[in-house]
Amino acid sequence: MDRVTGRLGGLAYGGDYNPEQWSPEVWLEDMSLMGQASVNLVTVGVFAWSLVEPHPGEYDFTLIDQVLELAHRNGIHVDLATGTASPPPWFTRMHPDAMLVDSEGTPRSHGARQAYCPSSPAFREAAARLCSHMVDRYGDHPSVVLWHVSNEYGDHNYHCYCDVSAQSFRTWLQHRYGSLAELNRAWGTAVWSQHYADWADVMPPRSVSYKSFANPTQQLDWWRFSSDELLTLFQAEAAIIRAGSSYPVTTNFMSFFKPVNYQKWASSVDIVSNDDYLLYTDPHPEQRTAMAADLMRSLAAGKPWLLMEHSTSAVNWQPRNLAKAPGEMRRNSLQHIARGADGALFFQWRASTFGAEKFHSAMLPHAGTDSSIWREVCRLGADLRHLSHVAGSAVEQPRVGIILDWESWWAAELDSHPSIDATPISQIRRWYGALWERSVVVDFVAPTGDLSKYDLLIAPSWYLVSDDDAGRISDFVTSGATLVLTYFSGVVDENDHVRTGGYPGAFREVTGLVIEEFAPLLAHQSVRLTDGGTGSVWTDRARVTTAEVLARYADGPAEGSPAITFNTVGEGACWYVGTELDDSGLTRLVETVLTRAGIPMSTHAAGVEIVRRASPENSYLFVLNHTAGEVLVEARGHELLDDRSVQGTLRVAPGGCAVVLEEPPRQ
Repeated sequence: MDRVTGRLGGLAYGGDYNPEQWSPEVWLEDMSLMGQASVNLVTVGVFAWSLVEPHPGEYDFTLIDQVLELAHRNGIHVDLATGTASPPPWFTRMHPDAMLVDSEGTPRSHGARQAYCPSSPAFREAAARLCSHMVDRYGDHPSVVLWHVSNEYGDHNYHCYCDVSAQSFRTWLQHRYGSLAELNRAWGTAVWSQHYADWADVMPPRSVSYKSFANPTQQLDWWRFSSDELLTLFQAEAAIIRAGSSYPVTTNFMSFFKPVNYQKWASSVDIVSNDDYLLYTDPHPEQRTAMAADLMRSLAAGKPWLLMEHSTSAVNWQPRNLAKAPGEMRRNSLQHIARGADGALFFQWRASTFGAEKFHSAMLPHAGTDSSIWREVCRLGADLRHLSHVAGSAVEQPRVGIILDWESWWAAELDSHPSIDATPISQIRRWYGALWERSVVVDFVAPTGDLSKYDLLIAPSWYLVSDDDAGRISDFVTSGATLVLTYFSGVVDENDHVRTGGYPGAFREVTGLVIEEFAPLLAHQSVRLTDGGTGSVWTDRARVTTAEVLARYADGPAEGSPAITFNTVGEGACWYVGTELDDSGLTRLVETVLTRAGIPMSTHAAGVEIVRRASPENSYLFVLNHTAGEVLVEARGHELLDDRSVQGTLRVAPGGCAVVLEEPPRQ
């Protein structure tokens, strides 16, 4: 990221710029207003393919030439897109075999975006040609600081079930398993007469007979394949760029986007970038914003990353698109900066007046410069100028990690399971929220990651676990660390085969617990616990072997069975939580676990976010007040946003933000 911020002179600020929607006279106004707003980086060309290549093989770069030159003259740098996010309409007409096909076998035409099959050779060849032309022309352009490959991979085409995809799937399976015999073993094809004797018979998990279920491991491998297929698309374009340009390469992730395994993608990008939007179905969307930022920092291995898109106010694609409250956009942006982003960009610069995104907010809204959004945009630009020296610093290494395993996520949410309510991400969200309320910053940890960094790991519904990963977790706990494991964990191996001998399978010894039968609950059903709390979603009929029982079920289908247990393992410990605790019960347990693991936590009121970034020279304390009351925080140094000295007590107004350049500790 320093290759970008070094040329920008600090944190990145700006957003998607779509000059093709406007006349050249408007471009001149845009440049002037970008200067007023302190914009220093814009993304250009994301959806320009149909203009750059209006007819097959005929390229016209006039628009991009003009915009890049204009940006350069005005001191604005460019994140240049390859333009391959959506092919032009002529492509579908000429290559109908490249159309996306759904699980029912229906082709999906152009008219929106991402109208292509990821496995299509025709698409891959056309995208590579366009990418090559772009790099040949702009590989050393002085306005460009970053290459933006495609856009939001898989957002609308993460699965294609066409015959081309079927052949690619078979090739992927041959590479994974080597033989049909091994595939038959892994897929468990002895069930329902599914044994394969010829590779030609192996298909994607298309729609099957009415009210029936496709093979679970076939479905799991399909998710694996689909994510990998998109990754090879990115890697092909990235290789072309790197051969012709020295500028770093990125593509925009989408936070907790289930179809694409970003843990597998992260090493292929030079800079981790993310698009993150508030979800108002979440009761505390600011917590989910922080959660997305922590995920990106984790993917970036603790290094600075880039917020490529978020919104100044409402979006256009939720059922009810709420406008942000005054000050909310500023807090959202600074949340990402606090948690490791070296820039905050938006979709988009100027609000569209036509098309599907015309009601999506922008830095320059329909109301123009005499608007609260514009004033907040300018204020935020000034804020980021004041924070320029934060660029390159890093968030202090968290001592708490949350296990996030994309393949286990896919497997846990397949059909024909004990309960559709047992979902890893919903549990992760609740545990994260309880930690966030105590200003405990976390990493999201892949099972194959470096576990030695952490004193405490939390693993919500870690359903699919390999033998190797189970062994690494056992070593982690035995060596003196703490594990919190929740229900529906350790159940199957990497092929989605149940581990026999009692649940939680891979974790029986570390939990000191044997679960004989799952006893999930009905929707809205709850059970009482003997510690005074309640549980929902799930219960277990279980018995302890070496664990201490902290709470049992006082009623319900697992009455008398252990609900919360604690087991000493070597020098460490494992907590097991067999139900979805109510809010107060989760709060009590989190505080107890943190205390016993020696993890410090904040005593401030809920809704106060405190994060620290540091470089070898400086330490920056971010305080974000999401509450309606004033907050007092102990701090010493210089508050950068309002340019004031802080000597002991930092006052942060309701809904306000503060960043303190901290004084060195007194000797």
